[in-house]
Amino acid sequence: MENYHGASGSVTKGTGGRRGKASDKKLRFVGGTFTATKVGVKEKKEIRSARGNAIKIKLKSAKFVNVLTPSGIKRAVMRTVLETLNNRHYARQNILTKGAIVDTELGKVKITNRVGQDGLVNGRLL
Repeated sequence: MENYHGASGSVTKGTGGRRGKASDKKLRFVGGTFTATKVGVKEKKEIRSARGNAIKIKLKSAKFVNVLTPSGIKRAVMRTVLETLNNRHYARQNILTKGAIVDTELGKVKITNRVGQDGLVNGRLL
């Protein structure tokens, strides 16, 4: 289900008066569906077209994370999602979001990018 990112649609003002309708809903205000990227056995990517003749790479399943360490960038295998600030149920379902803390072979890593929109997973060592 898509998300509508236009006006909230509240029909009353703070004083209780009726609010006039400015315009109808427009297709340009409709966002895409949430890509629930999960920690998996292998990487799965989906290529979608976007507005303005652009493409987006949606990451459906991820196995590796690019970790920023004091000695440089290393690639590590993800084991599980420990906690997520967005939704507490995402950790139980192993869904990756920005700000999630992941258990890897190098230790705990915090995800620093928007995984469902970038097509890869980046993070920093905690």
